[in-house]
Amino acid sequence: MSRFLRRVLVALLLGVVVYGALVIYSGFAQVSASLRGFDWRMFAAALGLASLNYGLRFAKWEYYLARLEVRGVPKLESLLVYLSGFVLTVTPGKVGEVFKSAVLSETHQVPVARTAPIVIAERLTDVLGVIVIILLGSIGFAGGLKWALIGLGLVSVLLVLILWRAPVTWLIARLEARGGRLAALAPRLREAMDSLRVVASPGALLLPTALSIVGWGGEGFALWLLLQGFGMDVSVTLSLFFFSVATLAGAVVPVPGGLGVADTLIQEQLVQLGGVDAGSATAAMLLIRFATLWWAVLVGFLALALLKRRFPHLLRAPLPGER
Repeated sequence: MSRFLRRVLVALLLGVVVYGALVIYSGFAQVSASLRGFDWRMFAAALGLASLNYGLRFAKWEYYLARLEVRGVPKLESLLVYLSGFVLTVTPGKVGEVFKSAVLSETHQVPVARTAPIVIAERLTDVLGVIVIILLGSIGFAGGLKWALIGLGLVSVLLVLILWRAPVTWLIARLEARGGRLAALAPRLREAMDSLRVVASPGALLLPTALSIVGWGGEGFALWLLLQGFGMDVSVTLSLFFFSVATLAGAVVPVPGGLGVADTLIQEQLVQLGGVDAGSATAAMLLIRFATLWWAVLVGFLALALLKRRFPHLLRAPLPGER
């Protein structure tokens, strides 16, 4: 657990540096003045909308578990397992991506190879949902359309690679032919790809993508509420657009939690396209990131603490990627 905590600490320090730099750039006095005049009821509403998104994402998790015929996991425990994955949202590397699968394996003996592909399906449907929101709000904003097309292209390539059996079959056969440790990976890789084809088939993407549109749209609406709290006159459509572009860019660029990428994009879009003053734009960016990204990390810690009480031996073994 020590390395696990160090990963979170690194991300926290990175966040402090990024946010501190943006506050200094925008002017500390201006940001402070904006926060003093803010209607904090809007922040509470933003937390509620972010929590709604977490609930919808949990519904996707349950949907995929059902598609893979993973049964016998009580709903409350499944919820805690899912939320525990938020702990590593901001960590460097890809540990957080399979964390909940590792936890589910320890608590309910479900093989990691069986459920880890859910992570890819979740990312696919999240990106598709965000792309839809961007396309709806990108009229007159070529920059947003660019990010939407980049995301759509990446999703399309990934879907082709997932559903095209020949390359994966060839790769697994090559691993088996080599023998040794590589050959030992072949059965788990085959199981993972079988699961991935189930959860990433076109028919299985429709409902989760719809949930993603509602969930991420809710977080974009939370940005609009925060702007209202600062007295800024920015339309709902623009707010959804700004948040979704930043979210997609943060997902495409390989940095933990989109730190530095999503934050800067939100602030710059609000100033350059939304007509928001720099102090209010930076303050709104800080609050939306606290209400979404960092709130998720806190929720993840609470869920993990409850799981540890239910399963005292949880996470005594090294995390994935720490061996």
